[in-house]
Amino acid sequence: MTSAPLGLQGAYLMGERAGHDELRSRLLDVAVNLLRTDGPESLTMRRIAAEAGCTTTVIYTMFGNREGLAEALYLEGFERFRRFLEAVPQRRDPLEQLHALGPAYRQACLSEPGYYSLMFERAIPGFEPSERARTLARAALNILDRVIADCISAGYLIPTQPRKIADALWAAAQGAISLERAGHLRDGRTYEAVTTAVICCYLVEKQK
Repeated sequence: MTSAPLGLQGAYLMGERAGHDELRSRLLDVAVNLLRTDGPESLTMRRIAAEAGCTTTVIYTMFGNREGLAEALYLEGFERFRRFLEAVPQRRDPLEQLHALGPAYRQACLSEPGYYSLMFERAIPGFEPSERARTLARAALNILDRVIADCISAGYLIPTQPRKIADALWAAAQGAISLERAGHLRDGRTYEAVTTAVICCYLVEKQK
């Protein structure tokens, strides 16, 4: 006799959660677009509330303060990058999969300029993500570590810590993307060259 009420309550809670997530996503979209178009000065609770069509109380309740909002944006950016990488079609060969992740990462960076500027270019002066946020941000890119570990197991890459190779690859990718975003590079050819070069540095001799 109690299953129906519990089911109704569960459905209500699920709907409430979905509405909360939708509102949170909309607020983050509004905030990152303001950051991109009008700069960090536009990130006031009043301005975001006006653009999103809600009250400032809702934003304070959801994010706490401006620092909490900035950290939520930082983490959302990495989560979006994770989804880009996870969407790459799975190859049977791990080395092919590793090479396929490169273009996807570049696409993520160029497709999300507002988030990119916050994540990698200190778009909000004075904002420093917490250690927890930094840990979660790096974990969002763990797919790279996993594919590199598969390449090591398959004998393509030299035995070492996957994170060591992943960080070298990440650093090379970020350097090329930063130059491209600043207008110093016209296309992705340098990005492809430097990321491929890093992978080649770790190939076992028989693969070179």
